[in-house]
Amino acid sequence: MIPFSPPRIDEKTIASVTEALLSGWISTGPKTRLFEDNLAKYLGTDEVVCLNSATAGLQLILYWLGIGQGDEVIVPAYTYTASVNVIVHTGATPVLVDVKESDFNIDPEKIKEAITERTKAIIAVDIAGYPADYEKIFSIIENPSVQSLFSPNNAVQKTMNRIMVIGDAAHSIGGKYHEDFTGKQADMSSFSFHAVKNLTTAEGGAVVFNVAKWFDHKELKQKFKTSSLHGQNKDAFSKVQIGGWRYDVLEAGFKCNMTDLQAAIGLVELDRYEDTLARRASIFNQYSKALSEYDWAIIPNYIGKNSETSYHLYMLRIKGIDEKTRDQIIEEIGRNGVAVNVHYIPIPMLTFYKNLGFNISDYPVSYRLFENEITLPVYYNLTDEQVEIVIQTLVMAVKKYIHA
Repeated sequence: MIPFSPPRIDEKTIASVTEALLSGWISTGPKTRLFEDNLAKYLGTDEVVCLNSATAGLQLILYWLGIGQGDEVIVPAYTYTASVNVIVHTGATPVLVDVKESDFNIDPEKIKEAITERTKAIIAVDIAGYPADYEKIFSIIENPSVQSLFSPNNAVQKTMNRIMVIGDAAHSIGGKYHEDFTGKQADMSSFSFHAVKNLTTAEGGAVVFNVAKWFDHKELKQKFKTSSLHGQNKDAFSKVQIGGWRYDVLEAGFKCNMTDLQAAIGLVELDRYEDTLARRASIFNQYSKALSEYDWAIIPNYIGKNSETSYHLYMLRIKGIDEKTRDQIIEEIGRNGVAVNVHYIPIPMLTFYKNLGFNISDYPVSYRLFENEITLPVYYNLTDEQVEIVIQTLVMAVKKYIHA
């Protein structure tokens, strides 16, 4: 069996986690702080806050922005549910828009049509690791006619005085947009280090800031750390220092901090991340070279004029098939020992969001992408020989059903 996306765990990982365990400090502490510092250096940004998930990062960003009932947040219909759930939790209204057929990313033209005086933020998802078109998104929100619609309702929103662009960069660490790593385009971005991501901490995430024009990033980092620890102004590591026991609670915050055990994994993964990216790129290229020989294969875009993916998901499409046939092909591939996946079921097709009134017929591009998409396995330890097996298994399964 060739699995879909196992994490890269080896003796270096085990040694790092063991060191953390034996240090006597396993919650948020020195390793988490070091991981934050190293991430900031890698990304080319000044401050990073590590959390327990990218979802928590998005939640804290919306919380800081003061998003609530009566507000609208624009988000693509083709994404994982986390991107939208965080909006619902604030009491605001998610406004779903369709995506571009070329790269699965949010369509800036649809954003333009969806903006109202209630719009407070746009969540752009770097799906599969390929950056959203931030340049076009900013050109829209900075247009005087759009800016004139903006109606701030708190001090943070008044300071920015425009719609905030939030990067759901869960997939895209190491991806590039205009030569910069992702995280430097949106006003704030949230990365994921979940077990299936390129760079894992088992569970985890990080927020990076790009709003120095208005806010001090060091202060923002402390604010987000406070919000991630029940609103407490000191983490546990600070409290155990001599005389450091006294603390205060500044807000009714959340509980979503990263631990040193997670950071211990992340430190190893980050140290060798360029090696990880190179291997993943090699797998992408091997797939594309082989599959380009078949007229039924729609090869995913992963390098554009100004963009390069993080090589997270290889989202292949099979030309001319429907959802039922796609599912049959996946089952056939599985029967032959290869695990594949689908990314993602569009939001309007999920029961909770259907019950809110969303209908997939309003998002035709999202459905066209979904009904014939198959994600192929990509991970560091996947060998060239195994990639060939995946390709052969896929080709046999497709031929069985599209020529049946």
